Amino acid sequence: MRPVKQAELPMLIQRLQWIFDPVTFLEQNFKRSPDFFGGDAIGFGEKLVVTSHPKAIQDILSRDRKQLSAPGDLSSLLEPVVGANSILMLSGQRHRSRRQLVLPPFHGERLSAYGELICYLAAKAAERLPMGKPFSARQMTQAISLRVIFEVVFGLHEGERAARIRQLLTETADRFGSPLTSAMLFFSWMQQDLGGWSPWGRFLRLRQQIDQLLYAEIRDRRSHPDPSRTDMLSLLMSAQDETGQRLSDQELRDELMTLLFAGHETTATAMAWSLYWSHRQPEVRAKLLAELATLGSKPDPVEIARLPYLTAVCQETLRRSPVAMLTFPRVAQEPVVVMGVPFDAGTIFTGCIYLTHQRPDLYRDPQEFRPERFLERKYSQYEFIPFGNGARRCVGEALALYEMKLVLATLLTQGEFELADSRPERPRRRGVTLAPARGVQLVLKSDHQASSPQPPVRN
Repeated sequence: MRPVKQAELPMLIQRLQWIFDPVTFLEQNFKRSPDFFGGDAIGFGEKLVVTSHPKAIQDILSRDRKQLSAPGDLSSLLEPVVGANSILMLSGQRHRSRRQLVLPPFHGERLSAYGELICYLAAKAAERLPMGKPFSARQMTQAISLRVIFEVVFGLHEGERAARIRQLLTETADRFGSPLTSAMLFFSWMQQDLGGWSPWGRFLRLRQQIDQLLYAEIRDRRSHPDPSRTDMLSLLMSAQDETGQRLSDQELRDELMTLLFAGHETTATAMAWSLYWSHRQPEVRAKLLAELATLGSKPDPVEIARLPYLTAVCQETLRRSPVAMLTFPRVAQEPVVVMGVPFDAGTIFTGCIYLTHQRPDLYRDPQEFRPERFLERKYSQYEFIPFGNGARRCVGEALALYEMKLVLATLLTQGEFELADSRPERPRRRGVTLAPARGVQLVLKSDHQASSPQPPVRN
């Protein structure tokens, strides 16, 4: 039994709407069936159930794995980009072991050590902006975020190879920058190599170039091991599983692609949205600047990240404009009951992050951007869920939030910006995420920076 309402539109129409206008697709289904709806069009088959109710999401993501499991193959949309050995594709013990390997550099002392680097890269990005001319905030934040993740993953900041990988990653990400090009991930018949001029053919050639550079870096590290290095690649290369086996070159490549690709794309989008909302509502920007002024002219990055209103602005950004739309799916291994509703074995569940954040029973006037709501109330980890939850919660959450706060704070204090026009920015599909459709067009009106920022001391 699966008492979940299905949409009345033909499946092909629903599928196209999910790909080309996912926000409308989700909102229409929510109006029709607020807590559960059939998500056949999303791509996992007729047994998929989508929920936005926090109690249902908590039940699904926290239930014993013997009842609800999270097989990695349901994330196969991204396999052409990140590879079959990515943490996103793994399940069971392999996933748990890999997660333990990649978590440490994103937390604790290592996280704090990235603070000066993040502020420096944001200040340098502001320094290069043209005065009085519109520019894409999304492109700027993508460049910043990619440089940050490069330091974390590779420990690289200069060099021809590093610059080339960054260029190719940016171009690859932009291949899926619109709903039309993103459709290649959803329709296998579009994944045809018809030569370098064809969309999929161009992607495959970009991927091949990236692979050559990544494997060259892996070979160099294996030939010249340095036990003092603490970057992600060095840690993964030295790690062993329970049987004493190290990751193969292919496994290292896939994990590097996951960390580089997923680790900078989503954060870049979140930072662009934070710039949009803080300039769409001048009172938000004014409050941020007043709070930042309390720290003096050279604030410590850790102190910046602790500021309550800045934190609330970033949280409200992730609520109002979530980057991820869905949690990782779970499959019922036996008949289950969720919120009193019975479901058959084989039912696939996914939580809808976007709809949960727009529920009026959780967030009063959800279309309003109001950071104060996060100062007035503490939301549960299933009511506010921008990074997912459970065993598949984003490993880079702490770094993303830290980076988001520091970049927004640095840019606001480096110059005075304004939106290039008054048109509202709309969310649009970018791969499997939502990004600002026009990239948040800003104009630099005046520069507050008296001297060029100094690079941090790198360990």
